[in-house]
Amino acid sequence: MAATVSSGNISSVEKVDFKKLQNGSDIRGVAIAGVEGEPVNLTERVAEAIAEGFANWLVEKKKGDAARQLRVSVGHDSRISADILQAAVARGITRGGLGVVLYGLASTPAMFYSTVTDREDMFCPVDGSIMITASHLPYNRNGFKFFTSSGGLGKADISNILSRAADIYARLSNESVQASADSSSIKKVPFMDEYASSLVEAVRKGAGGLERPLEGFHIIVDAGNGAGGFFLGKVLVPLGASTSGSQFLEPDGMFPNHIPNPEDKEAMAAVKKAVLDNGADLGIIFDTDVDRAAAVDSNGNEMNRNGLIALIAAIILAEHPGTTIVTDSVTSDGLTDFIENKLGGKHHRFKRGYKNVIDEGIRLNSVGQECHLAIETSGHGALKENLWLDDGAYLMVKLLIKMAAAKAAGEGIGSKVLTDLIQDLQEAEVSAEIRLKIDQNHSDLGSGSFRDYGERILKHLESVTDSDPNLKKAPVNYEGVRVSAHGGWFLLRLSLHDPVLPLNIEGPSKAAVQKIAGVVHSVVKDYKALDLKALEKYL
Repeated sequence: MAATVSSGNISSVEKVDFKKLQNGSDIRGVAIAGVEGEPVNLTERVAEAIAEGFANWLVEKKKGDAARQLRVSVGHDSRISADILQAAVARGITRGGLGVVLYGLASTPAMFYSTVTDREDMFCPVDGSIMITASHLPYNRNGFKFFTSSGGLGKADISNILSRAADIYARLSNESVQASADSSSIKKVPFMDEYASSLVEAVRKGAGGLERPLEGFHIIVDAGNGAGGFFLGKVLVPLGASTSGSQFLEPDGMFPNHIPNPEDKEAMAAVKKAVLDNGADLGIIFDTDVDRAAAVDSNGNEMNRNGLIALIAAIILAEHPGTTIVTDSVTSDGLTDFIENKLGGKHHRFKRGYKNVIDEGIRLNSVGQECHLAIETSGHGALKENLWLDDGAYLMVKLLIKMAAAKAAGEGIGSKVLTDLIQDLQEAEVSAEIRLKIDQNHSDLGSGSFRDYGERILKHLESVTDSDPNLKKAPVNYEGVRVSAHGGWFLLRLSLHDPVLPLNIEGPSKAAVQKIAGVVHSVVKDYKALDLKALEKYL
């Protein structure tokens, strides 16, 4: 399917609401027409304005470097709108007076890596970086992630850039012809080779300096037709691994085989089948832009969500005994028990949102509480040793190092080494994730916003919990209301961006989950703007 991105020759600037493009610390929009009910709002001109807004923001941040031309690296995942948006981004950056270094197909972690890599032949370190991606979202979406050497930009920075972009867009919309990017300010380099080499060297170093530490291992990669195919040829093969049976390595922005998402059941089933069919030692699966990952052992056991957190935590706590592990809010009670009582670490359960989790890990270190791992159930994970880079590929490198080092030391062969690390993790028998939607047009909201309404529901739930001896509220909680009941737990919170109250439930049985769902239902049933159909399925 050929990409058709609107050039954005719009007569009325009001047709683009730049604020609606913000998705926390990212920018997300619709770049391809054709999906009913999803009008295009990330046009070429919108992208150009955002890129120029970032350039202006970066110049302001780097005032001390006025004597030289600043440089911005630009990469993209496999989406069909990538090339057109990349050209628009290059125009915006050069229009802002900055140099552009194009990487082509790249991973999000590589883009941050370009801001901290010292390689003048590759024009590194760059001053800023833009990754064109919308993670695992459908083919018609796209977006941007921004980096400097300090890490990913925060929400306030994104708001600032979008405000600048709105003003720039007003000017661009009055121009009849789009100017071409200044080609003298644009360079192209194969930076993914440099990034992949850093992963190879990390494994060799961790495995005691062996040149081919993965020789004898059979490892399968499922890239989901995203940007992760490089991991096979540029990382696993140089390390000596056999990779037959790997699948969906070719970039294809229509994602014809499965959603490139380590949380998706169909995606995990696909890599599990590949591992079992080929008798592999390990299966690795990435999301579209490779900042998330998961694994499957030789018996088809999935290592994602709580399992992946437990596995990485076990490796990190062996290296840094007693350290704090930061996670998001929906991790299980079993994970807390595993980290604190089996591994001797500290579990700091924080908020949803990978940037929230990573920033909290950094903050804890700044106030004297040692933290070496910040990781979300989604598969986003960052390590202190890796400059707090949110990197799915590096998480997998940690697994490969453990396997290779264990084999070299005669401690075991294959992924059983990994599985044994988490054999004491107790997972709930039944879990549920339910989204309770708030009807923003319902009269029950009164004059307030959906956020006000959601907060009102949470306060009521908290009040009920405090007065019921059968319900035990979590003593430390940073998001929503988390309660233990009927041998399990639930967390009701307000979505970061949408008019939704996500509800997570875990219990030892279907009956327990049913009882917990009943507790929540009894509290929220009188809130008429709340759609309870999804919850009532569990009653």
